Amino acid sequence: MAATLRAIFIPRVAQHLPIASRLGVMTDNLRREFLLTRHQPIQEISMPRLFASLLLALTPLLASAEEVIRVYNWNDYIAPQVLKDFEAETGIRVEYHTFSTAEELQTVLASGEAIDVAVPSHDALPAMIKNGTLQPLDFNLLPNRKHLDKQLLSTLVALDPANHHALPYLWGAVGLAINTPQAEAAFGGPLPNSWSLLFDAEQSSRLATCGISVLDAPDETLTLLLNYQGRSLARSAPSRIERSSRVLDGLRPNLRYVDSERYIDDLNQGKLCVAMAWVGDALAAADAGQPVRFLVPDEGSILFIDNLVIPSSAKRVDLAHRFIDYLMQPKVAALITAETLYPSGNADSREFLDEALRNQPDLYPDRDTKRRLHPLETLPEKHSATRDAVWTRFRDGS
Repeated sequence: MAATLRAIFIPRVAQHLPIASRLGVMTDNLRREFLLTRHQPIQEISMPRLFASLLLALTPLLASAEEVIRVYNWNDYIAPQVLKDFEAETGIRVEYHTFSTAEELQTVLASGEAIDVAVPSHDALPAMIKNGTLQPLDFNLLPNRKHLDKQLLSTLVALDPANHHALPYLWGAVGLAINTPQAEAAFGGPLPNSWSLLFDAEQSSRLATCGISVLDAPDETLTLLLNYQGRSLARSAPSRIERSSRVLDGLRPNLRYVDSERYIDDLNQGKLCVAMAWVGDALAAADAGQPVRFLVPDEGSILFIDNLVIPSSAKRVDLAHRFIDYLMQPKVAALITAETLYPSGNADSREFLDEALRNQPDLYPDRDTKRRLHPLETLPEKHSATRDAVWTRFRDGS
């Protein structure tokens, strides 16, 4: 029996020595243990000692099996405490990355980089689904989906049939963030509630001294401009998009910059008087003590829905579902809204907000304002080259 065990066990250990060495698993203790025991009868081998050495050698390998999830989200778009709580409750480490433009996310996704959860806007979904960039969600792993806003889900169905690939995370409007005292002083009186403050060169020139900024968001800006002119970006020919750039040429000299991140701090510090803004950034400036108000101009504006998706490049689809389901808990969603000042796609989270936020009209717009909000349209891919060329000239001031 001993000879049989020796014939089976020792050659198998020897067989794996080169592999262990290449992997860096073979420690000096394990090597010494093997050399000491290789010529001994099997009865004399100290099995506890050998297994202890094996366990010691494998410890680094076991430690490297830490569960990690990679998340890409918009900047300032989650409560840091939520990430800490998720890690503490699940033992899963979140490798968290941010971006400030939709183009940044598209570039990362197109590269095939391993991303487990991402947060694209609704208008990007059709192309992502068509190109196979996203994988379907497993609703069986998402029990908290029941808390989501049915109206938002219904809106998304037109872009993502049966909501198979995306679930609403946060939503809101694009509008004008206005530091009223500064803007009225520069303008010479009360301001019209109109996009003319940007798209009329004479009006924007009167505000240039106190600071104007525009989001680095080509689809949003061109949609608003063409809507101001009574047209639609999605139904405009390339020649029409080119002609719209003339209006942007008149605006550009009056701008401080085109940026989707820098303006947040400048609003908070009173360095801008008018900014095309996401609603949450405008509310954050007011929360910081600035006399900033958020306006949805009379001509109407854009409703956006940002979504939780699992890219096709995801390595840990199981962990991605756990993370998404965690974020869909009503109390967690309320924490995110309280931190970011964007309304949640979770309908049941509102009851966990404090009264001031629940009744904030800019956060949860009234019926009249909602009638003036329209989902951002999807630009046909064949027009994207024209849009990109027009936008690059405008953004860079060239």
